[in-house]
Amino acid sequence: MIEEYHFGSIKIDGETYENDVEVRWTGDVLTWSFKKRHLIDVEEVRRAIEEKPEVIIIGTGESGLAEVTEEAQKEIRARGIELIIDETEQAVRTFNVLTEESIEEEGKNKEVIGLFHLTC
Repeated sequence: MIEEYHFGSIKIDGETYENDVEVRWTGDVLTWSFKKRHLIDVEEVRRAIEEKPEVIIIGTGESGLAEVTEEAQKEIRARGIELIIDETEQAVRTFNVLTEESIEEEGKNKEVIGLFHLTC
């Protein structure tokens, strides 16, 4: 699904995006943004939580400068959603692995939402 990530851009299903994105297991790609620079709080993850995925992956940028608040982490986990936080390059890899169909999982891919910060 996600073909490549480079600082400031991400290519998904043949289309290049140059803004932070929310990518859903369904293939939907939405613009994602946060109010305070490099601070990801409950408001920034609310839309993803409301979709009730099994997993939310947050890519914190190329150098991992974006910070996910404790409140946001607690809110996600309180809903029974697995949370993975990593630098964006690794977060993209994890997203692709979790959304791939596999024989081991009887062809079922996970319901995953990736929130990817593309810079810093």
